[in-house]
Amino acid sequence: MDETLEAHPLFLVDASIYIFQSHFSAYVQCTNRNDQDLSALYGFIHFLLQFLRRAKPVFAAIAHDESLFCGFRHALCSKYKSNRELPDDNLGMQLEACYVVGEIFGLSSYRSRVYEADDIIGTIASQIRKARSGSSLDGPPQIQIVSRDKDLAQLLLTDKDCLWDFSANKRRFRSHIKEEFGVSAEQLPDFLGLAGDAADCISGVPGIGAVKAARLLQEFGTLDEIYRNLNAVAQMKVRGSGQLTTSLEENRDTAFLSRKLATIVCEVGDRDECFGEVSLSDLYVITPNLDELRSFLVEYSFCSRDSSEIVKQAAQISKDSSEHAV
Repeated sequence: MDETLEAHPLFLVDASIYIFQSHFSAYVQCTNRNDQDLSALYGFIHFLLQFLRRAKPVFAAIAHDESLFCGFRHALCSKYKSNRELPDDNLGMQLEACYVVGEIFGLSSYRSRVYEADDIIGTIASQIRKARSGSSLDGPPQIQIVSRDKDLAQLLLTDKDCLWDFSANKRRFRSHIKEEFGVSAEQLPDFLGLAGDAADCISGVPGIGAVKAARLLQEFGTLDEIYRNLNAVAQMKVRGSGQLTTSLEENRDTAFLSRKLATIVCEVGDRDECFGEVSLSDLYVITPNLDELRSFLVEYSFCSRDSSEIVKQAAQISKDSSEHAV
């Protein structure tokens, strides 16, 4: 592949954020001709149109979540994300449609029954970085992760990588993660192993919140080193250091399990997973297939006004892309 192309950033999109944002939004309402709710699908389509128009990606992939209650983390801990609910039939239909429409828009899409979208993003990023290390280009590619999920910040391995909250148009780099959490991006799994994450039902160590977790990691670097130095923890000038040591001792297994649950998998060796072996050329963005898009909109019974507007915007993106290529 032309090295001038390879110099472009790689965009990795966390689809669920934008699908569910539309599903629960009071401002995104869409029903089709059969009076079926299509708000999640409609909102995701408009997100994709905006993303293609604003980012003008050369390389991109979309990661979808399909592993709720059946993924490897749930097998490790039944409480993991137990605060979530499986989608009903209507939302399940829309989730499938969201996967299909990403491909129609020319974006490579991936999903798994075992791994989460975060793992798909982590594995693809890792593979592309490794492939770049053997090229003549200067350094790894810039990875832009399109999501607001803080967990994905652990994948920001270089100063040019970023977490892009698309809706707020806010990019967070490694320096911002350090300022926000008091630890480096790489330390986030250890941080969550200690402090836990209520959003994902990851318990962490009782009595250790964000401040104490950051202080411990600033002092010892990793969860492993903390446990190798429990005597030193007891001597730290931290409020309740004695109780802190006791809680760490009594919850050792929970701490390491919590870290494992919070750690994004970046090396998926299962050849059955479609994202297990991905090259940069697989992620090349092509122009939207307008014929397939029209058929798709008919299949899901979109009203003519919505269909016309969606096709019009997609056609403009195709035109702009062709003119840019010339």
